[in-house]
Amino acid sequence: MDANAQKKAAAEAALQFIDDDMTVGVGTGSTVNFFIDALASKRARVKTTVASSEASAQRLRALRIPVSELNDTDGCDVYVDGADEVTEHLAMIKGGGAALTREKIVAAASRRFVCIADASKLVGVLGRFPLPVEVIPMARSFVARQLVKLTGGVPELRAGVTTDNGNLVIDVRGLSILKPMELEADIGLIAGVVENGIFARRPADVLLLGTDQGVRTINRPK
Repeated sequence: MDANAQKKAAAEAALQFIDDDMTVGVGTGSTVNFFIDALASKRARVKTTVASSEASAQRLRALRIPVSELNDTDGCDVYVDGADEVTEHLAMIKGGGAALTREKIVAAASRRFVCIADASKLVGVLGRFPLPVEVIPMARSFVARQLVKLTGGVPELRAGVTTDNGNLVIDVRGLSILKPMELEADIGLIAGVVENGIFARRPADVLLLGTDQGVRTINRPK
């Protein structure tokens, strides 16, 4: 089973968490696109969706799935999104699609977070995937210098990318994130940082991992 088949299997397995009249948070990325396509089969039963990016909102609308602004809801019953990396404890790095801030907001506003991913995304320690940090444009250089001091990693501006919020993304390479909750909080304290791509303070509640043997379910440790 190749990576796309694993992604599709995990995405379709997430439908088990979608009940009638739910407000469904929908993330961003290639795995989530499979979920959106699968969700079309339940569009008449879904109350509405909240998308974490304009790209996902457009795909949802193209399939005639209702889309609402988060401000017009009382939060989401469930949020389904992918990950660039995820550990057995369900801490993640996200933001490869530059939607990390909106993804983190929707995750925080959701009562259950279901992560869908192919087997290659499961890691022992976060950091092999470059850590995305969304920054205010005027603070780009300052934030980069502070990230070097804080992490010891190598920051690099993601060329040609502007987020849906009008900001820039710095990717930090060369990390081994042993204390993700602490680093997530510390990066957030740098002036000019909008958000960073560590999802540890609000991790996923369940991971659906597509593998060659089928979809593996990993629940967050209590």
